[in-house]
Amino acid sequence: MQRLIGLLRRCVEDYNMIEAGDRIGVGVSGGKDSLALLVFLAELKKYYNKPFTLEAITIDMGFGMDYSGIESLCRELDVPFTLVRTEIGPLIFDHRKEKNPCSMCAKMRRGALNQTLLERGLNKLALGHHYDDAVETFLMSLIYEGRISCFQPTTNLDRTGIIQIRPMLYIHEQTIDNFASRRNLPVLENRCPVDKETKREEIKKLIYDLGATYPDLKDKIFGAMQRYPLTEWEPKGRYKPPKDRT
Repeated sequence: MQRLIGLLRRCVEDYNMIEAGDRIGVGVSGGKDSLALLVFLAELKKYYNKPFTLEAITIDMGFGMDYSGIESLCRELDVPFTLVRTEIGPLIFDHRKEKNPCSMCAKMRRGALNQTLLERGLNKLALGHHYDDAVETFLMSLIYEGRISCFQPTTNLDRTGIIQIRPMLYIHEQTIDNFASRRNLPVLENRCPVDKETKREEIKKLIYDLGATYPDLKDKIFGAMQRYPLTEWEPKGRYKPPKDRT
């Protein structure tokens, strides 16, 4: 736990993600990444030198999922929990029958999250993107769109005033998997009809295949993103690659 909190804290400080008095909502989908992020931030909150408050926000997509395990975890962590019921899933898949459901789903889910944050008086949204997500998103933009791009560690949403932060960018996916298993986090099965059939899954497989020949491929890409740097990706101070190894 302490090693992982150290990586998260370093990322937070490299990109000035948390300031004293911040009211942070954690977007908790029920997946391992968002649940791990919630646990890490709840632990960091106990001793961080910039006091902040924390609240878990879950958007129910209308797939009939049981969120009681997340609610119990939040009670254990002493973190307020807000569940927002929506019909985003049925709307996209049953009524509109979207050919590109992922884009529309992400937009509507993020809109519901942002609206809830505003209603709850929260000024920042913490998202569970990790090291592997960043590398995959960079390659997706390059291969599918012909752009050198990636989401930013910290993003200001001008229209809402909300700031999105991604504190787990220095933690690898496998590390999070191992932590979620050891901690017995209440991970929910993804009921999305197109789960594991996305372009991101294609990129995951490509990276896995290339990794057999170039084992440090992900490290090289992530380091290039910070040294290049992409917009808002240059860390504060001297560049040092995160040492997260499972």
